Amino acid sequence: MGDLTVPPAGSDWPLSRGRAWSVSLAGTLTMAVSYVDRQALAALAPTVTRELAISDPAYGWLQAAFSLAYLVAAPLAGRWVDRAGARLALFAAVLVWSVVAASHALVPGYAALFALRILLGLAEAPSFPGAAQTVQRVLPPPDRAAGFGVLFTGSSVGAAVAPPLAVALAGRFGWRLSFVGTSLAGLLWLPLWWWATRPREVRALLDRRGAPNVSRAAPSPFRLARHPAVLRAMAVVVATSPALAFLLLWGAKLLVALFGMSQAETARYLWFPPLCFDAGSVLFGALATRVDRRHWAAPQRLDTPHRGLFALALLLTAGLALVPFARTPWEAMGCGGLAMAGGGGLLALLTSDMLARVPQEAISTASGVTAAAQSAAYIVANPLIGFAVKRTGSYRPAIFGLAAWLLPGCLTWLLWRPPPRVVRAEGPPREEHAEES
Repeated sequence: MGDLTVPPAGSDWPLSRGRAWSVSLAGTLTMAVSYVDRQALAALAPTVTRELAISDPAYGWLQAAFSLAYLVAAPLAGRWVDRAGARLALFAAVLVWSVVAASHALVPGYAALFALRILLGLAEAPSFPGAAQTVQRVLPPPDRAAGFGVLFTGSSVGAAVAPPLAVALAGRFGWRLSFVGTSLAGLLWLPLWWWATRPREVRALLDRRGAPNVSRAAPSPFRLARHPAVLRAMAVVVATSPALAFLLLWGAKLLVALFGMSQAETARYLWFPPLCFDAGSVLFGALATRVDRRHWAAPQRLDTPHRGLFALALLLTAGLALVPFARTPWEAMGCGGLAMAGGGGLLALLTSDMLARVPQEAISTASGVTAAAQSAAYIVANPLIGFAVKRTGSYRPAIFGLAAWLLPGCLTWLLWRPPPRVVRAEGPPREEHAEES
């Protein structure tokens, strides 16, 4: 694979720092939009499942339907983004999935809702690969860990906005029109993205096939899935995704079951865990960037993963096990928020680490492969959570199982010696710069 020599942050980078971060933030908002649309159903779950007579196990399969489609589509979507470029790919994807999200308002029953969840999963598959490629291409290498920390705030911002927005719209217009209202977020994002990516130097980075300064063809998703850095990241994704998904997808039903509150009351609390996810991803991304900036002066240390930060994030994520002991809704959401903060840190650290070690012409494909692993974990976990709750009449066994499941994959990441980084700080690439000029 070889090393991709890139210039460090400074005058040699093709974008100013302000422009690079503005484009990166616009890409981050893609994740927010996608989570508003996918989380609207979770926010309205108590009402929708009652109105359409959907049981807990059936609801688990309903959430798994989205994940199944995402599992199949994400690696292929990542390869498509690597070929088409993030600028056009994200624009097309957001337009399509906004239409699919709005169509949830028309469902006559469970079967139609199941089909639409599959379509939404297919349409949203380019979201994370496209956003990850945007961060990796527009930000200089020392800023990327922080960039990925910010990137993961997009998903949690969307997850935090969706419950109060969807519940408020449902209270005023009914749950069907609530889906139409939440889908407008994507249509509002489209002109912002077009404006942020219109400068020629941004289009040169985002529209170019493969990575800047690289002419090699991208490896296939199946070959990339065997890359040690990707396998190592997938171990953590599979370990953490069920726990984080539980708080996002089952939070409303958990609060109703534990504290007997109405759906409208749940919106007062459900915004807090995603906000903590934001704080964790930004904090750990910033700390990793601070360490990396010191390592750029000593390139021999760049290959060292952030094991200490990772272990701390894992400890916080294990706080999920405290949720069953909560005596009030705020205590439950506080424990959940602790877990989400750790989870945000884990995802920021593993993503920046993985994408620094894979071929740079395959950034979106690698992101798509890990997104597929996340979906596979959702597919297995959500029905199991539903069956466990129905069989035991309690959320406690499911929560303890999810907390215990964190350990195998995260310990694998800590103990596995990673491959060397592809990106190194050895000065500007003279040949590539001459070629571009």
